[in-house]
Amino acid sequence: MPSPRRVLVVSHTHERALAARAELEGRLVEHGLSALREEDLDTGPDGAVVLPEGVEVAVVLGGDGTILRAVELVRGTGVPVVGINLGHVGFLAELDESEIGDAVAQIARRDYTVEHRMTVDVLVRTADGTEHRTWAINEASVEKDRPERMIELAIGVDGRGLETFGCDGIVLATPTGSTAYAFSAGGPVVWPDVEALLLVPLSAHALFARPLVVGPDSVLEVELLERTGTWATMWCDGRRTVPVPPGSRVEVRRGAEPVALARLRPGPFTSRLVRKFALPVVGWRGSRP
Repeated sequence: MPSPRRVLVVSHTHERALAARAELEGRLVEHGLSALREEDLDTGPDGAVVLPEGVEVAVVLGGDGTILRAVELVRGTGVPVVGINLGHVGFLAELDESEIGDAVAQIARRDYTVEHRMTVDVLVRTADGTEHRTWAINEASVEKDRPERMIELAIGVDGRGLETFGCDGIVLATPTGSTAYAFSAGGPVVWPDVEALLLVPLSAHALFARPLVVGPDSVLEVELLERTGTWATMWCDGRRTVPVPPGSRVEVRRGAEPVALARLRPGPFTSRLVRKFALPVVGWRGSRP
């Protein structure tokens, strides 16, 4: 007997999201699909989530923060994530709330493509040799702990020192994260099919503190200098933290485990960029309002 077709449903907890979840689950049942909620999942001995057999896709109701939580749950399983935006910009989201019915119908027909997004693996090595490993799909950022003091960082690429400066922090991002924290810090928008790593300083006191884009096989390195005695914190996707004491070194490289996103609305990234940021394109090729 074939296993039941399951859809993992991950939602925000506000009233609007819970109402959307009820609608989504009802439509899944109508199409012969079984809904599985986040709270129904078990964890293995290592603390990782164990998905039951038959989970085909994870549908997320919320903004980018909720999508990032879903990505954590399914990472390493091959299950793709599709986001239905209930937030503001929702750059990782594929659809809007009004399209729940269409989304379920397409999932039932398996009418979607899977896009694999590059991640980063992060290593924090402290002065005493202790190592902490984590990962991110958007960005890893090293940020000061004390608002009244800067941190002093030495940055390098591929084992060669590049510059030292005082700053509020530094963002080390993927192309997916180029429209997130790195964008807010003045970094470039990088199309998601471009494999690259971004380095964006935060309020750096330096003449040369421009955002950098390097190849996917490069390794970005950040050292927190001991002479100021100031601690920092490594944030990954704004969700996971690692303390960074003075004298620590951070290494960021292309992740070994990409993240799968389900695409129900194929189209160029340019169109998504224009839609999400409401960019004016009047006059393009003679177009009128």
